[in-house]
Amino acid sequence: MTEDPGRRCDVIVIGAGLAGLACAGDLCRAGLSVSLLEASDAAGGRMRTDRRDGFLLDRGFQVFNTSYPQVKQRMWLRGLRLRAFTPGALVHTPSGRLRFSDPTRRPGVAVDLLSLRPVAGRRDLLALGLLSARDLLGPVGALKRSADRTTRTALADAGISEELVDGFFRPFLSGVFLEDGLETSSRFFHLVWRSMLRGTQCLPAAGIGAVPGQLAGALPPGVLSRGTPVRALTEAGVELPDGTERHAPCVVVAAGPEAAARLLPGLTVPATRTVTTYYHATSRPPLQEPTLLIDSAQRFLNTCVLSEVAPTYAPADRSLISTSVLGTGGPGEEERLRGALAEVYGADTSSWELLDARTVEGALPAMPPPWPLSRTTRVAAGRYVCGDHRATGSVQGALASGARAAREVLADRGGRRGPA
Repeated sequence: MTEDPGRRCDVIVIGAGLAGLACAGDLCRAGLSVSLLEASDAAGGRMRTDRRDGFLLDRGFQVFNTSYPQVKQRMWLRGLRLRAFTPGALVHTPSGRLRFSDPTRRPGVAVDLLSLRPVAGRRDLLALGLLSARDLLGPVGALKRSADRTTRTALADAGISEELVDGFFRPFLSGVFLEDGLETSSRFFHLVWRSMLRGTQCLPAAGIGAVPGQLAGALPPGVLSRGTPVRALTEAGVELPDGTERHAPCVVVAAGPEAAARLLPGLTVPATRTVTTYYHATSRPPLQEPTLLIDSAQRFLNTCVLSEVAPTYAPADRSLISTSVLGTGGPGEEERLRGALAEVYGADTSSWELLDARTVEGALPAMPPPWPLSRTTRVAAGRYVCGDHRATGSVQGALASGARAAREVLADRGGRRGPA
């Protein structure tokens, strides 16, 4: 094994997703020399955007929430040129389309909530209002310390009827949690609901990849090495596939759960959720508003005309539709999906062009209760692991876990800066 000359540093961070970028950035600001190694050709991990024939295709449907504390702390939001979704969602039901709106943002649409019978009666609306007020206005610490159970149980205990759960919450949250049984931690649900009420759901004009791109662009020159996979951890640092070794007393594994478990044998990692997103193009938008559309029958997770949210996602004469389903899809999935989309949009989908189908394995960690909202990143002397699987499956969780790794590295070094 040969040491790569000149490749000694204080900390090696493996993986330039959000967690790795946050960790590397914080360590650099603390004065340490850092090497951030990314196996692929660009930073971002699961937050990547590809350009194809004038379209922007995110690697899976993703939404950027402006209310996350880590986002407020780290991101230059104006530089992302954010484009907002309508606050709320449209739900396709056998009896027609229902609009769930946030009356705190748009008081003029409060009448929409009164027209939701039989999905939501007045008692449901009162229960939903109380739940939302507690999550929106209460101290975040109280949410984090609350008893953890499944989201379905928490909704029932809050007085939400089965009709409203099955008519709205289950199909809506399936697209957030990537599971359709509402088995996810209620503490995480309340934090997500709070963030939705407090923030704006957006897309960057240049695609979701602009988010990690901004973080990567803020790193000092020479910190990020693309196309540099790591084969194994060694006593002195890491080994690359060509047998060369890079030395550092501290190594942070900021990869996904599968890669982290490979590099750190014995590490316990959660199960993960897989999602497939289909991208269709057409000459006319089937829905002329930037609104998420969900299906009460759950034939898909959600669908949206992305070019109505951010016109930059498609050429001027074309529209881009994103539709996501749980799992990897399969034979006949796209044809079946066209039939469902024709019904929910009320449009002829036979001429829609399939641009791509993107399967994202390990898109989110499974988060059943009791789920720790944060946990230490230390796994051994000089060895750390971070990522959303060590916190919560969200942009906030990934960034916060990376920040925690940086804090723990610095604490273990006794606050020393520069070479050890």
